[in-house]
Amino acid sequence: MDATTFDLSTLFQNIGHILSYDPQNPLLFNSGLFWVLFLFFLPIYGLLKSRRTQMMIFVVAFSLYFFYKSSGLFFLLLVATSVIDWFIAKQISQEPTVKMKRFWLTLSIVLSVGILCFFKYSDAVVTSLNDLLHNNFQPLDLVLPLGISFYTFKTISYVVDVYKEKIKPADNWLDYIFYLSFFPALAMGPIVRASHFLPQLRENKPPTKNMVYSGFWLALVGVIKKAVFADYFGQYTMIAFGNAAGYSGFELAMAVLGFGLQIYCDFSGYSDMAIGMGRMMGFDLGINFDFPYRSQNVTEFWRRWHISLSSWLKDYVYIPLGGNRKGKPRQHFNLMVTMLIGGLWHGETLNFLAWGGVHGVALCLHKLTKKPLDAVLPSDNALVKFFCWLITFVFACFTMMMLGVDSFETVWTVVSKSFTDFDLAYLVPFFTARKMWCYLIIIIFALHFVPKKIYEMISTLFVKSPWIVKLLVFIIVVQLVIQFSSAEVQPFIYGQF
Repeated sequence: MDATTFDLSTLFQNIGHILSYDPQNPLLFNSGLFWVLFLFFLPIYGLLKSRRTQMMIFVVAFSLYFFYKSSGLFFLLLVATSVIDWFIAKQISQEPTVKMKRFWLTLSIVLSVGILCFFKYSDAVVTSLNDLLHNNFQPLDLVLPLGISFYTFKTISYVVDVYKEKIKPADNWLDYIFYLSFFPALAMGPIVRASHFLPQLRENKPPTKNMVYSGFWLALVGVIKKAVFADYFGQYTMIAFGNAAGYSGFELAMAVLGFGLQIYCDFSGYSDMAIGMGRMMGFDLGINFDFPYRSQNVTEFWRRWHISLSSWLKDYVYIPLGGNRKGKPRQHFNLMVTMLIGGLWHGETLNFLAWGGVHGVALCLHKLTKKPLDAVLPSDNALVKFFCWLITFVFACFTMMMLGVDSFETVWTVVSKSFTDFDLAYLVPFFTARKMWCYLIIIIFALHFVPKKIYEMISTLFVKSPWIVKLLVFIIVVQLVIQFSSAEVQPFIYGQF
């Protein structure tokens, strides 16, 4: 064997290793490999765009490969789900009786929710049984398949909407698996409704120049949010929450603030990347975040935070339970049930359930006090607005912290020390030790309050700028990511949910 043959063999082995599933390094939007693959994907997609069937096969293949690189053979679970629910939706549309339609709907929901619960909650159930029965059942140690929480909600909404005759079932299975597996929105949403997505797929309009470049700009913004701000904030919050008892109340309060901004940058950054890539491909995925930390009450917060989830919970849980149509007590009950389900959707531990419950209580309190407070407090008073915003912001940050710690005991430690051991004497030493962290907190916090029209203007300028400017912006973003990146690619927080 000559040296050339050996080198080629080694090269092919290395390429095969890179392109195969590695459970220690799942493919993420913020990894270099993904963007290399995406750069190869785009021109081929552009060539196939006008040939609808070929384009769809190519995108589905790429989406399933992305799933495989992220979760291994669990991509087959998505394929099986798509086959079952496409068939069930067809059956629902063809059944002549309501009874049979309900049977197929119930079967679909039970299967979808059952599979989701099996993967998300089976280990928690085993642990609880061990505690209750003093047994030693072995947990299954299941790996959570990529995006299962998100695509489960997508398939439930699809089947329910077909049942309610809000939409017609997908023309064929290829249309449906294209919708369900569409890689920009596969891992962490947005939870795009079939009623919004399938008509765009049927029209198959080519992306305009404005869509391509505004999508590119949005994706770059998302990369900065995630790889620069969120990951840098996490370097401190992870340490502080990991040893909460060893930090002062001031330091823990800063960690709470940091995590509140970290989870926003992390998840809204992912959403920006997903929506931007979808736009570059000619698809509108809506919006998922609308500057939630500007909110002046918790109801407004949930209209701005994770919009696709909150609207899904409203349409498929809250309203079917009765919404606000059956009196105040029932409305509050419906709110609590909806938010508890939202909490359990995020995770199986007490932290998540308590997070959903606390937000449910806050929503109920806002509904109860809104009218009497509006009657006595001037809505246009700047001071009133400021205190309403401050209370909402502090509440949001402290409750978001519940999603970032490992136990309810840590939650209590962080909250109690933040309010009983808060000493501004730590301010100067903290700033001296973590100047860059503080600067980035101030920057992202300030950017949150920049008027939206300014962002729209900047996006328009980028779209209209010459290619050399676009390239320069891209190089700057890459350099920022390199400068602020840690040793390993950091996973997305919502990838755990």
